[in-house]
Amino acid sequence: MHVQGWLDTVPAVAVYGVVALVIGLESLGIPLPGEIILVSAALLSAQHSGIDPVVLGVCATAGAVIGDSIGYAIGRKGGRPLLAWLGRKFPRHFGEGHVATAERSFEKWGMWAVFFGRFVALLRIFAGPLAGVLRMPYWKFLIANVLGGICWAGGTTAVIYYVGIVAEGWLKKFSWLGLVVALLIGLASLLVLKRKAKKAAAGRSETEPEPVPAAE
Repeated sequence: MHVQGWLDTVPAVAVYGVVALVIGLESLGIPLPGEIILVSAALLSAQHSGIDPVVLGVCATAGAVIGDSIGYAIGRKGGRPLLAWLGRKFPRHFGEGHVATAERSFEKWGMWAVFFGRFVALLRIFAGPLAGVLRMPYWKFLIANVLGGICWAGGTTAVIYYVGIVAEGWLKKFSWLGLVVALLIGLASLLVLKRKAKKAAAGRSETEPEPVPAAE
């Protein structure tokens, strides 16, 4: 069962909790599909499933901000040995190349790396722990963390929700038109096939030799 189908089977309160938890754990540094969960839940909220998009956005933002803050605290305490341990446990996400790329981003952009990192899958996992490892001042991290969480989580929820509403309205508006078009295409295809069959039959009759009359 895909993510959206599974979320549709649980109560709205559970959906809020799952979204906040998964995004929080991803922000903390655990490789989880936070964006997929958020998009799926936002689509459900557009389908009159009882999920409030405002509450969903708030829960997603809270998970992002709290998860990043915990990741920052862990990174600040664990330091470089923590990154080395993560690299051994999760080489696909915390390999030396990925860590080096993230570090260059932090050295170049500072607190903006935390903000824009929220929109990039790899940096979304790294942002909190790496900011702590690099000893970024917490007030800078907090500002970038909160703004990034609001823009990413709240913005993603709003965009997907309104896209879902527009798509649903468009489908309702054009459902009958689509049915008529489909019937016309099917009828036209049937006529074309019949015409081709008649031509093929006529061609075969022209090429067949005339029967020789039997001798008396």
